Amino acid sequence: QAELVESGGGSVQAGGSLRLSCSASPSSADTACTSWFRQAPGKEREWVAALGTGDGRRPYYADSVTGRFTISRESSDNTVTLTMNNLKPEDTATYYCAAARDWACGNWYFVKKEGNFAVWGQGTQVTVSS
Repeated sequence: QAELVESGGGSVQAGGSLRLSCSASPSSADTACTSWFRQAPGKEREWVAALGTGDGRRPYYADSVTGRFTISRESSDNTVTLTMNNLKPEDTATYYCAAARDWACGNWYFVKKEGNFAVWGQGTQVTVSS
């Protein structure tokens, strides 16, 4: 089974930027769709962004991060990056990447559903101070 390894978390001041990476090993059809989720202390985990593979892939973003976060996939296809700009204190959370087969990136409903993602990373902490 594939494993996901996240990196790039840290602490920044409001307005700053961070870049998170999620690397799949090995990369396969089971990791074709990647979503990022986050969980703040005392809150439920929420979906952040998603990206599939293939010619028809398009990114999906939660309203709270649209215009500030960008999800992209490296040409090797085994690393997905979440670039976070203009960070706010409310972005503070543990960020998790999760992977599934490409169908999971087929529409807005699928990409948000945690149960569709069988492979999860260990999480990386992002802290934004005001």
